[in-house]
Amino acid sequence: MIIVTGATGKLGRRTVENLLTRVPAERIGVSVRDPRGAEDLADRGVRVRRGSFTEPASLAHAFEGASQVLIVSVDAMGEECVAQHRAAIDGAVAAGARRILYTSQMGASATSHFQACRDHAATEDALRACGVPFTSLRNGFYATSAVHFLGDALTSGRIALPAAGPVSWTAHADLAGAAAAILADEGRFDGPTPPLTGGRALTFDDIADVATGVTGRAVTRTTVPDDEYRDRLVADGVPALVADRLLGIFAASRAGEFAAVDPTLATLIGREPLTLEAVLRAPRP
Repeated sequence: MIIVTGATGKLGRRTVENLLTRVPAERIGVSVRDPRGAEDLADRGVRVRRGSFTEPASLAHAFEGASQVLIVSVDAMGEECVAQHRAAIDGAVAAGARRILYTSQMGASATSHFQACRDHAATEDALRACGVPFTSLRNGFYATSAVHFLGDALTSGRIALPAAGPVSWTAHADLAGAAAAILADEGRFDGPTPPLTGGRALTFDDIADVATGVTGRAVTRTTVPDDEYRDRLVADGVPALVADRLLGIFAASRAGEFAAVDPTLATLIGREPLTLEAVLRAPRP
């Protein structure tokens, strides 16, 4: 049985939907913190069980009978994040999984300027040490983050952010399709995959041009000092530690950590990846 964690989230849910087009529902299980959010999947024949990375004992039941486990990385940073991932890895090993898959990031490195990428690298180290074959999905930077950074720019016409380098913004829908393809073709990749990216790396100047085309109104990009941006985040209620970590994204992009463009994603999903323009034009949930 293929177990997908985080199956009520943006990536996990789309991965399950894609898997359902590739394998029978009875071969799919999901591990979710609240099974009520996955009742419709249960109605379609998917096994739904409660499991939480913060409650390791719950994973024995959630991962029971697993042949593969897809660990969708948690929305946290630092040791808390890595500890949860280690718990999930241990749970998959204890369940007898033949392979563990993990949603990593294209910039995963112990020396990254961005905390989340250092966390991904630490999790990949835990996978290497666990004794079970693994696949680390080196996902491109989520396009939804670009939308978040744009903020009200589509209406205000102004993007005011720190200096940044090019980023291969990549849609959740495409990454979910790739994850499903790799799960359905077990062992296709061993260890880290090539970067799973969109077809073009964009700077925020490029994004301003894209936004101008989407809105039909001029959108301009201005550069603000890192400290000024951090102070603005803190004034808006963002905790100082979180603000510091967000700044790491810009430092990492300036260092070229997110600039790679690779054809592997297009090969896996059988088409060109969605562009940032397509993401911006899509209706908001």
